[in-house]
Amino acid sequence: MIYYEMQGAFHNHELGIVKEIYEEHKGNAMDYERMKQNLSDAGCGDAEIKEILDLSEKGLITEALQKMKKGRCRLMEELHESGRKVDLLDFLIRQTEKEMQATN
Repeated sequence: MIYYEMQGAFHNHELGIVKEIYEEHKGNAMDYERMKQNLSDAGCGDAEIKEILDLSEKGLITEALQKMKKGRCRLMEELHESGRKVDLLDFLIRQTEKEMQATN
């Protein structure tokens, strides 16, 4: 996650748009539930979801956005780690297949 923070993943150029959307849907229970479900589907834990929603309800959109971006960075780290594991398994599969062909 630190890598992404250092790479500037937390720019707030989209903050104006997020604030506009928030103001349009402020207090709408349907949007609250939809956001809660979307955060859950995105892999956020209960505490993280509560924190983001509480910040949003208080109008602290910048802070809520930052929490979501940190969650995104965490997911990207997990994605890259999974990719490294797949690459390793691919290498082991190729090596094993080569050894099998050499013995036949």
